[in-house]
Amino acid sequence: MAKNFGQIKNIAIVAHVDHGKTTLVDVLLKQSGTFDARTEVVERVMDSGELEKERGITITAKNCSFVWLNTKINLLDTPGHADFGGEVERSLMMVDGVLLLVDASEGPLPQTRFVLQKAMERGLKIAVVINKIDRADERIVEVKHDVENLLLDLATMLDISDFDLGVPFLYASARNGWATHDPNVVRSDLHPILDLMASDYYPPPKIGIGPDLQILLTNLSYSSYLGPLVVGRIARGSIKKSQQYTWCDVDRKDKTFKVTAIQIYDGLGTVDVESAMAGEIVIIAGLEDGKIGDTICSTEKLEPLPRVQVEPPTVSVHVSVSTSPLSGQEGEYLTSRKLEEFLQKACRLNVALLYDSTSDPKVYNLKGRGELQLAIVFEELRRGGYEFMISRPQVITKKDDRGETLEPFELLVVDIPSTVVGPITQEVSNRKGIMKNMHTLSETRTRIEFEIPSRGLIGYRSKFLTDTKGEGLMSSQFLGYKPFLGEMNARINGAIISDRLGSCTPYALFNLLSSGKQFVVPGDKVYEGMVIGEHTRSNDINVNCVREKHLSSVRTAGKDENVILPPVPPRTLEWAMDWIDNDEWVEVTPKNVRIRKKELLHNNRSVRR
Repeated sequence: MAKNFGQIKNIAIVAHVDHGKTTLVDVLLKQSGTFDARTEVVERVMDSGELEKERGITITAKNCSFVWLNTKINLLDTPGHADFGGEVERSLMMVDGVLLLVDASEGPLPQTRFVLQKAMERGLKIAVVINKIDRADERIVEVKHDVENLLLDLATMLDISDFDLGVPFLYASARNGWATHDPNVVRSDLHPILDLMASDYYPPPKIGIGPDLQILLTNLSYSSYLGPLVVGRIARGSIKKSQQYTWCDVDRKDKTFKVTAIQIYDGLGTVDVESAMAGEIVIIAGLEDGKIGDTICSTEKLEPLPRVQVEPPTVSVHVSVSTSPLSGQEGEYLTSRKLEEFLQKACRLNVALLYDSTSDPKVYNLKGRGELQLAIVFEELRRGGYEFMISRPQVITKKDDRGETLEPFELLVVDIPSTVVGPITQEVSNRKGIMKNMHTLSETRTRIEFEIPSRGLIGYRSKFLTDTKGEGLMSSQFLGYKPFLGEMNARINGAIISDRLGSCTPYALFNLLSSGKQFVVPGDKVYEGMVIGEHTRSNDINVNCVREKHLSSVRTAGKDENVILPPVPPRTLEWAMDWIDNDEWVEVTPKNVRIRKKELLHNNRSVRR
C-alpha cells in the first residue's frame, strides 16, 4: 500500500563517477523511514545489477521513492561514468530538479560539467552537495569556488541571462550518514538534504494544460507476471487502469491499446494503483512494442511530445557470429538471428546505442558512447550464453561541407601523483593529445587537462593505471568533432600465434618464454591462428605451443629441468578489446576470452605487421 502524501517532487541525483551518489541514496532511504527496523538492507542497494555489484559502478539509472514532510519524492540514481551519459540524458526528461554531488577533494570533473549543462539546458532547479568533507585531503573552499565558476561559465555559454546563481550548497559525509549547512558543524543525520528536497526550492512537476493524457516513455522494463512494461512521467492529464489509449511511435503508426496495470514507485519497489495524475512517474503494462521516446496520448487528442534526444555515438565495433574452430563447445546461442535479437533488445533499452547490418550477413556494427559501454553490453551477451567475436573499436568519423574528414575529440582530465607527470604527458602526446591546463591539487598530486582524439583513449585505461601504479584518476568528456589528425600507431609489438590445433603443454610454453609475454596456461585449447601471447618484437611469429617432450629410454641424473612458468593475468573482455589490432578478433564465450587472427591459415596472412 502506497503511503499518503500531499505533493510530488521528481529529483535526480547526478555526479561524476565515484563521488558517492549511490551511497547517499542508501542513507536517504534509511533515514526517511523507507525501511522498517526488521528490513536487512545491503550496501549500495540501488546497484542491483550483477555487473554493477561486481564493478562498483552504476550502469543504468534507477527509480525509488520515499515520503518526507508529507511530500512524495521520486528519486533517480543516475550513472556517473561518461560512457553512460545517455542514461543521464534520458533520466533528466523525468525530473524537475537535480541534486549535484561533488567530491570535496576532486572537485568538478568532466561528467560534472556534462550533467550540469544538460540540467541547465532543461531549466532544472539545481542544488549542490559537497560530499566526503571528512577526507583528509578535502579542499572545501576551493571546490565550492570551482563549482560556482562552472555554473557561471555554463550560464554564459548557454546564454541563460536569468539563471539564478544563488544555488544552495550543503556539505555531507554520505558514508557516515550526515549533512550540514556549515562544514564546521558535524551533525548526526541527513535531514538538511531531506528538508531541502521537500521544500519549495524544488518546484512541483510541470504539468500541461488540459485533461488529455500525455506520457513520454523514458524507460522499458519487463515483468514475468505482467509482460513488457513502459515507464514515463505523466506530462498532462491522468491515466486509468482498463482504459484505451493511443501509442504514438517514431513513424506515427498510431496504435490503440488497453492499459492492463498501472504501478507507481514506493520505496525500492512498486505498488499497483487504479489511476495516476499528472506529475507522477508511472509503470504501465499492456503496451507490447513501446520504445524510449514514444508518447502515450488520449485517443481523443493525439499530441506526441518531443522525442528523447541524446548525443550521438562516437565509437563503433563489429560483432560477428563465432567462426572459430572451437565454436559451439562452450555456448548455447551461435546463430546470427539470436545475435541480432540481443542487439535489438539492447538498443531498445539504451537510447545511446545503435546497430546496423553490414555487407556480411553474420557481422553487425554496434555503435556507442565509449569502449566501456560496449564492453558492458558484450559482458551481458556473454553471460546470456552467447558465443561471438568482436573487432577492435573504431571511432566514428564524418565529413564536413568541404569534404574534410572530422573525428571526435575528448577533454581528458587526469589526477595523478606528481612523480609521474612526465611519463603520462609523454604517453598522451604520443596519442596526439595536447595539454590545455595543469595545476597542483596538493603537495603530491597534479591535475592535467588534455584535448585528445577519442581514438587515442582506446586501450589507454589499463596502461594509465599501470603507469600511475593504480593511484591515478582518469575521466573524459566528449567535446565534438574536429579535423582528423592523421594515422596513429595501434599496438607496437607483434603477436605470438599458434600454428596448430591442440592443448598447450608446459614443455612448449617454457621453451617459448624468450619470445614474449604469454596469454595462455598449460591445458588451454588452441588452434591455428589463435594468438597466445605478445611478441617482444614488432613482427608476428607462428609457434608450436602444443609440442611434448619426447621420452627416450636413456635417463641421465640431473638432466630433466623443473618447468616453472610465470603467472598469467586473467584474460578480461576490456583487456582483449584494448590489446587487439585491426587484423584480429576477440573470440568470446561464456567460459573464455580468446584472441585470434581474422585470417586463421598462416599461409594466407603476412608474418610482418
